[in-house]
Amino acid sequence: MPENRPADYVASRRVGDATVTAINDASGLSTIIKALEDVPEEVWRAEVDADANGEVRLSYVTAHVRLGNASILIDLGFDDPSEATQWKAPRHLRTPGLQAGLATIGVRPADVTHVLITHSHGDHIAGGTVEVADQRVPRFPNARHYLGRRDWEGLAERDRPGSHAAVHLATIDRLGMLELVDGEQEIVPGVTMIAAPGESPGHSIVRVESNGETFYFLGDLFHHPCEVSHRDWVARGRDRSQMRQSRERLISDALASHALLLTTHIPFPGFGRLERTATGARWRALAPNED
Repeated sequence: MPENRPADYVASRRVGDATVTAINDASGLSTIIKALEDVPEEVWRAEVDADANGEVRLSYVTAHVRLGNASILIDLGFDDPSEATQWKAPRHLRTPGLQAGLATIGVRPADVTHVLITHSHGDHIAGGTVEVADQRVPRFPNARHYLGRRDWEGLAERDRPGSHAAVHLATIDRLGMLELVDGEQEIVPGVTMIAAPGESPGHSIVRVESNGETFYFLGDLFHHPCEVSHRDWVARGRDRSQMRQSRERLISDALASHALLLTTHIPFPGFGRLERTATGARWRALAPNED
């Protein structure tokens, strides 16, 4: 059964004048650590709490940023909880979902001004549209949607009927609401999309800067804290070299700015900071009232 208390799936923090809110769509079992390339099971099991099948329970988090007149959603998450969704029990334990989470902080879909999509994998875009009178329409009808160019141009799934890219991103693109981002682009003052390829060719992270404080939403740059300590632990199917380079850049910047961090998959509430170690850095999870 979905959890119904907002505190179970919605958590907010201040970053200067910005309010950053994590909204968790679900917790679910994942084989991402089991799929690490060239890392023996006895090695990763020494650092990772996995079940007998090698699976770990992760979260599926989106973020909302309120800064000035901007109401910014980072990632589109899942579709609404239902029997029809592919993300359901027993593998995925759903919360009331993204739209319900936004409502707890007083944000309606029509209020969202910008949607920043870290990458085009299904669990990050399946909440992009809804069906109204047998037609697909954007869930966030007044928002410009931003995506790394290399996650759209040449994306095979966009031409495959029924794929998440075809159903959701193609609808948004056809309506002229999708904007492609190259490299680093400031979306509104203080909020910047930054290319961080590796998980996908056009994967991006998002930086928020306000009054001397910094926050990053990292998407799938790290799926689990062990990947912070081991920058070369990368699951099969990703670009290992690019992923390591993107991680090293972020680690350097986050340590220098003492940035608040949030990822899609580190278990909710998921906020953390990096601590310097002799060999690089490690993830420090923050308790709800901890800075």
